[in-house]
Amino acid sequence: MTDDVAGSAGGAGDDTDDGTAGDPDGNVAGDAANDSAGANGDGRPARYDRLERHETPGTRNSLRFWTDAKSPLAVARNYLLVWLVRLSPSLRLKNWVLRRIGVDVGDGASWGLEATPDVFWPERITVGADAIVGYDAVLLCHEFLQDEYRVGDVVVGDRAMLGAKVTVLPGVHIGEDAQVAANSLVADDVPAGQTVAGVPAEPVERDVVDEPSARGDAGTADRSDADSAAGDDAAR
Repeated sequence: MTDDVAGSAGGAGDDTDDGTAGDPDGNVAGDAANDSAGANGDGRPARYDRLERHETPGTRNSLRFWTDAKSPLAVARNYLLVWLVRLSPSLRLKNWVLRRIGVDVGDGASWGLEATPDVFWPERITVGADAIVGYDAVLLCHEFLQDEYRVGDVVVGDRAMLGAKVTVLPGVHIGEDAQVAANSLVADDVPAGQTVAGVPAEPVERDVVDEPSARGDAGTADRSDADSAAGDDAAR
C-alpha cells in the first residue's frame, strides 16, 4: 500500500445557506486553490511540500499514538457533529455545524448526504463559495503511516465540484471551477477549471468537435460528388 492510499479516513438538501464567507471579500478559497499547478519540479505531487510531518515514537505505527496528536475529547466532539452533518438534509444546518468545528465554509457551499470532513483536523479544511462536495465524499487532512503521521490543509476553490465518493488527500488544493469525477482519489493539486478522474485522479482529455464546420465539410463533399457524377453523365 502506497502513502497516497494509506491515509486514515474518517443528495443535497432542499434549503439554501445564507452564511458569510470566510474572508471579508467573500472568497473563502482565496488565491490558494487557483495557484494549484500539480506536481512540483521533481515530479512529486505538490501536496508533499505542504505536509507537516511528525515522527512516530518507538517502533509501532503512528495511529497507536493518535491521542498524543489530538485531544480525544476534541475528536469525539468532532465525530458526533460530523455524524449529524453527514445525515442532515439541511444545507444551512450542515454549514452552520461545520463552521462550529472550524471548517472554513464559503457562502453557498453545498455538502451532499454523508459527505465527511476530517474529524481530527476539520479546521484545516477550506471549501469555497458555491462549491459542491458530493455524496459520501471525504476530505482528509491527516495520514497515519508507519513511521510518521502527516497533516496538511485541504482547499476546495469557489464553484469547484467533487463527485460522489471522491477522496481528497491531505495538502491537496483544488482550483476554482475544477471538477472531480465520482469515485476518484485526488492525490495531487487540480488546477482551476480542470476536470480529473480516476485512482489517482488524472486530467480528462476531451476532443472538441466543431459540429457546424463538420456538417459544412460533409455538405461540400456531397456536392462535389454530385457534380462529378453529373459531369460523367454529360460526357456519356
